[in-house]
Amino acid sequence: MGHSPLRSPAFQIGVMTLLVFLGVMGLRWEGILESAELDAYDWSMRLRPTNTRTNPPITLVSITDQDIRTLGQWPVTDEIMARVLDILTTYHPRAIGVDIYRDMEVPPGREEFNRVLKAHPEILMVMKFGKIEKGGIPGPALLQGTDRVGFNDVIVDSGGIVRRGLLFLDDGTNFYRSFSLLLALQYLQQESVVPKPAIENSDWVQIGKTVIRPFESHDGGYVGADAQGYQYLLDLERGENVFPIISLGDVLGGTFNPELIEDHIVLIGVIAQGVKDYFYTSQCGALTVCDQIPGLELHAYMVHQLLRLAKGEGQAPIATFPDSLETAWIGLWVLVGGFIGWWVRGAWRFSLAVLMGMLLLSGVVVGGMMYGTWIPFIPPAVGLVVNAMVVTARLSNREKQDRTILMSLFSRHVSSEVAQAVWEKREQFLEKGRLRPQKLVVTTLFTDLEGFTTVAENMEPNTVLDWLNTYMERMVKIIDNHGGMVDDYHGDMIKADFGVFRLSQTEENKRQDVNNAVSCAVALEQEMRCLNTQWQQQGLPEVRMRIGIQTGPVVVGSLGSEQRLKFTTIGDSVNIASRLESFQKDSLETWPKDEVCRILIGETTKHYLGDHPWRLKEVGMITLRGKSNGISVYRLFTKTGSPEPCSVTSIEQTGG
Repeated sequence: MGHSPLRSPAFQIGVMTLLVFLGVMGLRWEGILESAELDAYDWSMRLRPTNTRTNPPITLVSITDQDIRTLGQWPVTDEIMARVLDILTTYHPRAIGVDIYRDMEVPPGREEFNRVLKAHPEILMVMKFGKIEKGGIPGPALLQGTDRVGFNDVIVDSGGIVRRGLLFLDDGTNFYRSFSLLLALQYLQQESVVPKPAIENSDWVQIGKTVIRPFESHDGGYVGADAQGYQYLLDLERGENVFPIISLGDVLGGTFNPELIEDHIVLIGVIAQGVKDYFYTSQCGALTVCDQIPGLELHAYMVHQLLRLAKGEGQAPIATFPDSLETAWIGLWVLVGGFIGWWVRGAWRFSLAVLMGMLLLSGVVVGGMMYGTWIPFIPPAVGLVVNAMVVTARLSNREKQDRTILMSLFSRHVSSEVAQAVWEKREQFLEKGRLRPQKLVVTTLFTDLEGFTTVAENMEPNTVLDWLNTYMERMVKIIDNHGGMVDDYHGDMIKADFGVFRLSQTEENKRQDVNNAVSCAVALEQEMRCLNTQWQQQGLPEVRMRIGIQTGPVVVGSLGSEQRLKFTTIGDSVNIASRLESFQKDSLETWPKDEVCRILIGETTKHYLGDHPWRLKEVGMITLRGKSNGISVYRLFTKTGSPEPCSVTSIEQTGG
């Protein structure tokens, strides 16, 4: 009866790999891995080279703590703001962005402030998106309803990091542009750059040479993120001293370089510590956690990114994998983990393989980010590690089961060296929890005691068992030392096989197995003589033994149920060896008293025996019980002369 493919290791590991994959995808879509993936995104951004481009045409005019102390108040009055704007406009900047709310008057000087706004359309102001009653802050009354007011709202992820920018927002009635977008477009007016629908998708926006695809709620490592408005992933290209900074006091005092204003974008805002307008970002050009930057600088980076995109400088906006590609990517690394678990053995090699896999994954992720693509890291990393561990655990459990099967089949029947060799090459011996059936040329040895039944009837049961166990232990140890394997007992009968675990069967190997078997038989005879001497001294009965040996093809495998398997060999040569052992055991033939063992071998065994120190006598062509054709049989006699002395323990020999 065949085994179900559902029980095959490959199928079971495939099912486990699928379950791990589904589990990882479940964690991904439930958002459990989102925080870790966003952290990985931040680190991959920081590993990119710092910005080496030419300084952008953006200058910051900052209101510092010292400026506030000098002016003696906060917020800055309309009069001061008007004076600053008058000074800056005389140097012809392309755009001036004021990142300070002016929805209400800060007297004195509102008339002067309005005059400057009317006279200079390049001046842009900020608002906070939303209705006033819900926290919104409108722009200056003079500019409301015009395209010179942009919202300066910033999207902050849970964890306090800004990773996304905004181009547009709407409240269902009105449509608003971001402060950074207005500044970039004001600067690009001279180059006739205006937003327009992308050719590939009219819902997407193209600015200059670049299409900016809107952020979606599941892009990258995000899960169910708020994708309100038209968002995009920030690529700030932060570095050291990217934007020149002029203090408000320097502007009022005229102590600044006019070249930093002419034909530039000028952003006016607060960088004072007393005004809480600071943010964390993903990028800072260092491997450590980034410091906070003022909102004024953050908007400058956003404007800089939009200018780069419009001019087609460098890479496109940061791209993310579509859902189908992300799924395939995660599945690939789950399979890599399964491959490691399947092929790698040993704790150190397993750890090294997993580490190498993680390094390779990290390299691909960082490399992708350097080219502007956010490649998922945490889900594939979790899939790789978990599946490698799961598959390793499953295979380790299976190996434990296989070892249990092997040891249950071979325990106390083979030497520890043979058992270890079988275990190391178990793939060649085991199949679906059983020994793989193999056809081999094996030398089989049967031994039995003459008259055991009569002897046993005249002894106490406990004495019989002790007597028989002593005999078995001595004989089995000799068989084990000669490379044989005992695969069956029946009363006082022992069956042993030589050559059942050879991976290759050359003629030399077959001769070696035959010599081992015959040497073993000779050693058994000597041990039998020693046992009889010992038993005589103990007042126990003496016995003689018969041995039959035959070489030929057999089928090697296991028989029985899954709960109880038995190793065995089956074949014609096995039957012949059994018949040789029992040949004429009930005849009137008597042995000389000094002979304690009769060894009969078949023609095939004689052929492989080759040169040997023993004497053979042909018994003749005989017909064995159960065989229709006769076979040539030979009796083997050990060396002439005095037998070797007996030791208290069994004789330690190795055959061949």
